[in-house]
Amino acid sequence: MILCRAVNTCVVFKRATNLFFNEEKRLSKAKRLRRQHQHEGNTINFQQAVKTRHIELIPKSRNQEKYILDLLDTSKHIVIGHGPAGTGKTYLAMQAAIKAFRNHECDKIVLTRPAVGVEDEKHGFLPGTLEQKMEPWTRPLFDILRLYYNAKEIQHFIEEGVIEISPLAFMRGRTFNNSWIVADEMQNATPGQVKMLMTRIGEHSKIVITGDIEQADRQGANNGLLDLCNRLTETSVHGMSVCGFEGKDIQRHPIIDSVLNLYRD
Repeated sequence: MILCRAVNTCVVFKRATNLFFNEEKRLSKAKRLRRQHQHEGNTINFQQAVKTRHIELIPKSRNQEKYILDLLDTSKHIVIGHGPAGTGKTYLAMQAAIKAFRNHECDKIVLTRPAVGVEDEKHGFLPGTLEQKMEPWTRPLFDILRLYYNAKEIQHFIEEGVIEISPLAFMRGRTFNNSWIVADEMQNATPGQVKMLMTRIGEHSKIVITGDIEQADRQGANNGLLDLCNRLTETSVHGMSVCGFEGKDIQRHPIIDSVLNLYRD
């Protein structure tokens, strides 16, 4: 009887000792992590500071499938996607850019688009930094970024140059290496601006040009996207691809195709 009590006492003591040491280990780890956090201060690891949402480029039409294959093809250095609103041109381009960044295939993402108001809208002088001035035009691109990064992370990326907002007028003379350049709404750029943009590409970089020719504020020979597509129709260029979208490719909402037909001349 006395022996059984002694054994039970030893078992209880051993369990209590294990619980004590486990708790000590837990507290020690918590302190170590707290010291590490304090040591790092406000620094941020860009490759780890990501939301857990996985990036999958899933085509929902044949044209989207071709577009995605071109976006992921390293031999395609310049990819052009044109067609109606809601077909995924910009969405898929941004997804591919973020995927490339997460896979260490590029060091930065450059966002650009012509700073052109819609028809008769007048923006006037906009105060603030360059990023703040361009915010009305780059908001659709940032809407996609926010699916994968929070606001604080995006701000860190901008401050460190990992994400760069570059108006077309400010790109002349520059070279972008190890970068993905997403140029949106390029139907509002001139042929000269489109040419200048494409000649900014450097080593290990990719340019994605998107737009809708039918929603252009610039018409005829002054439409840079239309001019580029016409030139590539006449002459194919190795390393460049064009993907055209149609009403059947619209994924945003099925009524968009009916709205576009309603206003078609």
